[in-house]
Amino acid sequence: MNYDFDQVPDRIASECIKWHAYDSDVLPLWVADMDFCSPEPVIRALRERVEHGVFGYAKELPELYKTICRRMEERYNWKIRPKDIILLPGVMTGVMMACQSTALDYPGAGILVQTPMYPPILTAYEKIGLTRQENELVRNPDGTYEIDLKSFEAAVTPQTRIFTLCNPHNPVGRAFRREELEGMAEICLKHNIMICSDEIHSDLIYTGAQHTPIASIDPEISKKTITLIAATKTFNIAGLKCSAAIVQDPDLRKKFKNGGMGFFHGVNLMGMIATLAAYREGQEWLDQLLVYLEGNRDYVYETIRNDFPSVTMSIPEATYLAWLDFRNSGIEGNPFDYFLKHALVALNDGAAFGENGKGFLRLNFGCPRATLVDALGRMKSAMEVL
Repeated sequence: MNYDFDQVPDRIASECIKWHAYDSDVLPLWVADMDFCSPEPVIRALRERVEHGVFGYAKELPELYKTICRRMEERYNWKIRPKDIILLPGVMTGVMMACQSTALDYPGAGILVQTPMYPPILTAYEKIGLTRQENELVRNPDGTYEIDLKSFEAAVTPQTRIFTLCNPHNPVGRAFRREELEGMAEICLKHNIMICSDEIHSDLIYTGAQHTPIASIDPEISKKTITLIAATKTFNIAGLKCSAAIVQDPDLRKKFKNGGMGFFHGVNLMGMIATLAAYREGQEWLDQLLVYLEGNRDYVYETIRNDFPSVTMSIPEATYLAWLDFRNSGIEGNPFDYFLKHALVALNDGAAFGENGKGFLRLNFGCPRATLVDALGRMKSAMEVL
């Protein structure tokens, strides 16, 4: 089946956050969902369930657990068991449970984050009573980011008890290499630090890059790691609220579950059905999507390089998010405000991703090419009057 990603769906009448946060004449390239219809097998599975007509409490789907296990082994040679999987309403639920379980054992403990960082993870400590500790990713002159293991370890203190890894990284688009992950994991093992790894973008990997689940590297690392995955970003079903935690160590799994404190019971039935259909039958759609997204990524990069000479951008290895540096653009004040006012384009304000995100913007290129052409054209016109 050939999918048409150039088709522009009408999201104005669909109660979506992305298209309702700003006035109707604003193009939204911010929140991380895509302006594409989900795979046909997912839509079909949901339609079949809706036609049943009864939506009472649902048991979890045993086949979903088995499917996740097969997927991890086939894609990453990572053998897990159904009992290692905990279904959750969302990845951020998992992050908060990991933080809460840490706070229960170590009140006021340190949580280590790498900035710039996805804002909900960056601020998770505030609600739990942990202390945030930061390790800045190193930004090279060409806009690429890497990890300095010496500074990473220097950020660790005796209070550090949890490290929140984002791999692939949001917003900088890195798919961290195995040796980078090994280096961070060794430091965490040395200092008895639990790893909570957000791997929600792990299926959105481009040519030349590879995703490695950090827990798959070594059994000792897996004993200290909570891995969070979901089909939601990949197959554009985020509103259906279904994700999974993979926790192989039974003691850590018990501790993690205690972090939930009984605040939720079960997962959205439609989310489970959509996830199962996506993982079972969505690969054809995903293969075509990745080709399209890679084309969008390259279009954004070439346009920025040719039409925005004062702006720098590295080519993302993963995700559908571009991280743009406007610090030398001549824009006075916040570039987010400038483009919202003068170009009618809404992006993500880099300041929300940490102190070292000020002057940056995050652009979501998970949309039809025509939307990108329009948005970047508006932004170019707004820059020309500076």
